[in-house]
Amino acid sequence: MLIDTHCHLGSEQFAADVAGVLERAWGAGVGHVVVIGESPAAAERALAFVAGERRLSATAGVHPHDAATWNRDTETWLAEVLGDERVVAAGEMGLDYHYDHAPRDVQREVFERQLSLATAAGKPAVVHAREADRDIVAVLANHPKATVILHSFSSGPDLLRAALEDGHYVSFSGMVTFKTWGQDDAVRAVPADRLLVETDAPYLAPVPMRGKRNEPAFVRHTAARIALVRGLSAAELIDLTGANAARVFGPRVRG
Repeated sequence: MLIDTHCHLGSEQFAADVAGVLERAWGAGVGHVVVIGESPAAAERALAFVAGERRLSATAGVHPHDAATWNRDTETWLAEVLGDERVVAAGEMGLDYHYDHAPRDVQREVFERQLSLATAAGKPAVVHAREADRDIVAVLANHPKATVILHSFSSGPDLLRAALEDGHYVSFSGMVTFKTWGQDDAVRAVPADRLLVETDAPYLAPVPMRGKRNEPAFVRHTAARIALVRGLSAAELIDLTGANAARVFGPRVRG
């Protein structure tokens, strides 16, 4: 089953045509979409979508851009919502030192707290890493029991090596189709049972859809490019990554 493991369906860019977006996804052979709830408000929107569609599931967490909003109420909310079977992962969480919308020490503290909550809930953590590889590695080392998905991977070899040594998952987005992409070695390095695909829609539309709003139907182009790099057929890659998504996200994604 072709699974888009990371889609911001609650984005304002989808507000006018969510139904059409999903119909195109199902028509393109997508079997499930993980809707990212990167804030309490976004998680509420994700759960509203999930309520009417079994082929959707949700995540819940606080993006590093919003780490400064974290407080005791947020922590209580996340601990509670991670108990919902429709919420298949915590996040997206992590560190972003490119934009630095929140102080770095605050980002690290909130990342640590969310990893602890994810581990306690038995849910994987969807991790955003941008220009913060060393600190991501250090934080993950503090949480050896966490199951992590490095989403839209474009980081360096040290983070990839550390993640793979700890058995974490690595997800690739439409960036693998860009002319500027130079990390096919990373695509090949991920073990077959730890590889995932995503859109990160509405962002990062793959070739040949560059310049358009990304959407879940386009994940097929990313899967085709990864299959080519790994010497597989598209069908083999879809089966492999679908099985991995079902394993890491659990029963709801298995269908």
